Amino acid sequence: MTHLHADLAEALLVAARRAGADSADAMVATGASQVIDVRGGKLEQAERSEATDVGLRVLVGQRQANVSSSDIRPETLEIMAERAVAMAREAPEDPYAGLADPAQLAQGWDIAALDLADPTPEPDPAELQRRATEAEAAALAAEGVTQVQAATAGYERRHIWMAASNGFAANHARTDWYVSCAAIAGTGAGMERDSDGDARIFDADMRSAAEIGARAGRRAAERLGARRPKTGAYPVLFDERISTSLIGHLLGAANGAAVARGATWLRDKLGQQVLPEGLSVLEDPHRRRVAGSRPYDGEGLATQTRAIVDRGILTGWVLDLASARQLGMTSTANAKRGVSGPPRPGTWNIALTQGESSREDLIRGMGTGLLVTSMIGSTINANTGDYSRGASGFWIENGEIAYPVNELTIAGNLHDMLMRMTPANDARTYLSSVVPSLLVEGMTLAGA
Repeated sequence: MTHLHADLAEALLVAARRAGADSADAMVATGASQVIDVRGGKLEQAERSEATDVGLRVLVGQRQANVSSSDIRPETLEIMAERAVAMAREAPEDPYAGLADPAQLAQGWDIAALDLADPTPEPDPAELQRRATEAEAAALAAEGVTQVQAATAGYERRHIWMAASNGFAANHARTDWYVSCAAIAGTGAGMERDSDGDARIFDADMRSAAEIGARAGRRAAERLGARRPKTGAYPVLFDERISTSLIGHLLGAANGAAVARGATWLRDKLGQQVLPEGLSVLEDPHRRRVAGSRPYDGEGLATQTRAIVDRGILTGWVLDLASARQLGMTSTANAKRGVSGPPRPGTWNIALTQGESSREDLIRGMGTGLLVTSMIGSTINANTGDYSRGASGFWIENGEIAYPVNELTIAGNLHDMLMRMTPANDARTYLSSVVPSLLVEGMTLAGA
């Protein structure tokens, strides 16, 4: 299979040169996946797919274009290259486009050390059906659960090859195992829904399907009898399963593409405090068995461990080559890409400093406030950081969970929210984004 990837990538680069490209890079992705859905203890849907996709980026001077295809016949690759070059010649000039200098490219990496592919054989469909059935049964066994909306088990294996005319070539394989379950409690207008799931690179690391289903059922039942809370200003505790979104907004604002456009509320914050003292956001692309690990980025540069926020201070942006050139900086090796488009800045594995208190400790210290367990919609002003989202969860009174709530909106400003943030110590350390529950003081709640 590796020979197929290498041959296809080289064929694309040769075709690009023949068509008139000054430089080019290519990506080849092959994959196979299975997805099994169960309803009422019976198989509802089974899907299996296998595909090979190829992508080509060409540069003619400072003009670039991308093309992609799932047809890998030699004549198609030639046509792709010709069309890409023709498109590039009509594209506007981009003074920041271009491949990495050969001296910038990663050297001597050990992709096997990252354990990104499980050697376990692809599962039999009957095994995936068994897992989905087990999750559904466990959810239905939870008191108050009336139906299971979805119980799914799946597996995917992918192999990626990248090559460029500057001499870079690399490949890696990746596997994913997952089980998810969404349960519904109650009936009629009083129905409530919640879910649970697990996704891992290695099957041996997966939580049991029964545990996933049981948790989904408990979560749905706990939401029964939800009501709207009073409008006012209260502390809000973002549960660990959704707290990553807050740090995601911070990292999105630090994205080099947004910074280069000036479309970010962090544009003047480099070297300034953006989190409470003592809190850091670490990026580590070299963790074993973690989805966001890579020894090289999408442009062939060696990835690195760094503190994007160091003890509260924003130390740098998230940069690929183009955004770095536009800002007069050096790439941080954060280029991500797929077969159908050029590289874009994005983060790898990140972790926020955990606190010393448990989630329960933070709840006890809240007095009256809101525990958010799910959110919908999003209104965020990229330039100002103004934040507003629909939410549901549980009302806290006297430091204890009092009753479930829904149909409310929480609002604030991201800069102010992050500066008033207190982390718990409950982050799941095996995730690519390791972020604990986060308590934010003084948010505005719009309810009844």
